[in-house]
Amino acid sequence: MRGYFFRRLVNTIPILFIVSILIFMFIHLIPGDPARLLAGQNATIDEIQLMREHLGLTKPLHIQYFNFVKTFFSGELGNSIKTGLPIKDMIAPRFKPTFMLAILSIIWATIFGVVAGIISAINRGKVLDYVVMIGAISGISLPLFWLGLMLIQVFSVNLGWFPTGGTDSFKSYILPAITLGAGITSMIARYTRSSMCEILKEPYIRTSRAKGISEFWVVMKHTLRNSLIDVVTIVGLQFGFLLAGSVLVETVFTIPGLGRLLIDSILFRDYTVIQVILLIFTLQFIVVNLVVDVLYGVLNPKIRYD
Repeated sequence: MRGYFFRRLVNTIPILFIVSILIFMFIHLIPGDPARLLAGQNATIDEIQLMREHLGLTKPLHIQYFNFVKTFFSGELGNSIKTGLPIKDMIAPRFKPTFMLAILSIIWATIFGVVAGIISAINRGKVLDYVVMIGAISGISLPLFWLGLMLIQVFSVNLGWFPTGGTDSFKSYILPAITLGAGITSMIARYTRSSMCEILKEPYIRTSRAKGISEFWVVMKHTLRNSLIDVVTIVGLQFGFLLAGSVLVETVFTIPGLGRLLIDSILFRDYTVIQVILLIFTLQFIVVNLVVDVLYGVLNPKIRYD
């Protein structure tokens, strides 16, 4: 296991290298010039050129890329083009809201998704199964911005139960977490149902029932445990996407997280901030996938890494 873990860590180096190049090239393809925005609408061509030189945008692209990689992996992360402030100071207070939102979303999505999948699997072909699956399909189909606005209208404006946005209290995260986790809940429910339906056909399940083991323990101990590998896979992948996919939800609920910072930086063409945030999201995704792989061996002792 240790050898496998070390190899995976080493393999992340070329992945990060390739991703950093793609991010750098993508950022520089975005239309617009941050130097012109900083210089102002009435700036002359010479003033804009001086601003570009000051920001280092006149240097060759490979030099700019090398400087970006060097500052990122040194831990300094560089400075914002827009504000001139250290990027790590801009990101630090915004990481917590995004992480809290992702954690709450994946927790409630996993609990409700697994329960819904179990109910659907043990009632396969019955009315309750169809009802749960229709709900799952609906959860995937609903646009996040529409669902968020509807939740605000009903539970914040009409009922006054929750704040319309911000991060002033724990209640501020409830509606955004429900919005962000709705689609994930549906996916987990479908994967849980599919996996459990296959396992319920296995001979050892019939043997367990023949031994007189109650249906509850057959489902919870034998069926659910063996289906958790598929569930962990989808949960791990979706958690990685949640961290990077909270941009829209943070905008709807005015949450000052990394998503909002990324949107603001894109609008201003703040290249340095955009690059750092996207690379941080990539690192988070890689770490989550590594944790998922390790959990495979914990959940299923038959899995061994050579």
